[in-house]
Amino acid sequence: MRSTFREYGLPALLLAASVVTTTANGARFMQNFLAGMPPVVRDADLWPWAWLSDHPDLYITGWAFSFSLLGILLIHEFGHYFACRAHRIDATLPWLLPAPTLSGTAGAVIRIRSRITNLNALMDVGIYGPLSGYIASMLAIAAGFALSTQAAPNAPPAIVRFGGEPLTIRLLHALLLRWDPQIPPFDRITPHPVLIAGWIGLFITSLNLIPAGQLDGGHILYAISPRVHKISTDFLPFALFLAGAVFWMGWILWGIFLMIPAMRHPSVSRQTSLSRGRLLLGVIGIAIFLLTFTPTPFYDNSLMHFMHVDPFSSTRN
Repeated sequence: MRSTFREYGLPALLLAASVVTTTANGARFMQNFLAGMPPVVRDADLWPWAWLSDHPDLYITGWAFSFSLLGILLIHEFGHYFACRAHRIDATLPWLLPAPTLSGTAGAVIRIRSRITNLNALMDVGIYGPLSGYIASMLAIAAGFALSTQAAPNAPPAIVRFGGEPLTIRLLHALLLRWDPQIPPFDRITPHPVLIAGWIGLFITSLNLIPAGQLDGGHILYAISPRVHKISTDFLPFALFLAGAVFWMGWILWGIFLMIPAMRHPSVSRQTSLSRGRLLLGVIGIAIFLLTFTPTPFYDNSLMHFMHVDPFSSTRN
C-alpha cells in the first residue's frame, strides 16, 4: 500500500517550499527592476534572506516571478503526467525542487514507476512536457517584454549576465516590435521578473531536450532510433565537457550527469513501430531544442574564463 503522504503530501510540501524560495528571489529581482537595475548586481541578490529579514513587507512583490516560473515548471511536468495517464503508465504527481539557486528552484520532476511498453507512448511521454513548457515560456516572455523597460545608461553592472539569446527570444522580439516599436532588445533591457522567468523556462526546456540518456530529448531520440540514441548518449558527455571549458561551466555537470549508469535508457519494445504522427512530434521536439538552445546561457562563466584564458584570442607579430 502506497503512502498517502508520499503520493500527495510530499508534492504539496515541495510545492510550498518552492513557492517560498522562488518568491524570495523574485522579490529581490522586482526591487532591482523598479530601481532600473539588472536582476543581479550584488551577492545579496543571490541570497536574499538577510535583505528580506530587514524588509519583510517586500516579500509579496516576488509573486510575479514565482507564479510565472512555477507555472511553467508545473505545466511542463503535467504534460508528462497526463501523457502517462493517457497510456496507463504509473507516475507520481510533479515534484518541484526548491534549491539555493539563481531562480530558487532546481526544476521539477515526475517519477515513472512502470515500464513504457511501446514507442508511441515513449514519444508522447517525452514530447508533451517540453512542448507544454515551451508554450508557457513563450507566453511569459511575451508578457515580460511588454512589462520591461529600456536599460538606464548609468545602471550598475550585473554580476550575473544572461548569455546568448535563443532563437525563440529573437523571433518573439521581432513579432512584438510590430505591436510596440518601443520594446527594447534583450541585450539593452531592464528585464521584468516575468521575462526572467520566461527565459529560465526556455533554458530548462533546452536542458530537458538534450538528446541523450533519460532526458526528454533522450526519450524522443530513442523512440526515433535507439541506435542513434546510443551514439548520442556516448558522445555528448565529451562534447559537454568541451562546451563547459569554452562556454558555460554548467555543461560539465550535465556531462557528468549523463555518464551516470542510472541515466542509461531502458529498452522499449519495438514490436509496434512509431506512427507518422509521433514521428512528426519528434521533429517538433528537435525544432524546439534548436529554438531554445544557446551554448552560452551565462556570459563570463566558462572554465577558461575563470582560468583567465581566452580561446578565441590570437597573437599578432
